[in-house]
Amino acid sequence: MAEAHTFYLEIITPERQFYIGPAEALILPAVDGEMAVMAHHESEIVAVKAGEMRFQATEDGPWEAAVVGQGFCEIANNRVMLLADTIEKPEEIDRIRAQEALERAKERLRQKQSISEYYSTRAAMARALVRLKETEKFVN
Repeated sequence: MAEAHTFYLEIITPERQFYIGPAEALILPAVDGEMAVMAHHESEIVAVKAGEMRFQATEDGPWEAAVVGQGFCEIANNRVMLLADTIEKPEEIDRIRAQEALERAKERLRQKQSISEYYSTRAAMARALVRLKETEKFVN
């Protein structure tokens, strides 16, 4: 009976396999807003932006949180594959490094840039802000 409420979830980056196994729910930061995925979700491919991702492996289990970078999520046949450029648990984030990355991005925004450099800088700034926001949740 528990099988009917779960789906197979893979969360992968180029560096590691973050999670592979059953899941009850996944909440991810999609480009057009936060999105929830549950068992037997409609097939689709979703663009993922930098932000907080959460998933629950079992119905009574704890919600696992992580900071995910840009990527995409493929949902098909009760299987979900989330591929992202980065993913970190909040306790893995180096707050000082994230603050330094934010300052570098702010400085680059003050300089004259090409359109592609501007968007790259905005993405770096978004990643740093999300990382800092997540570490604050676990410090307080």
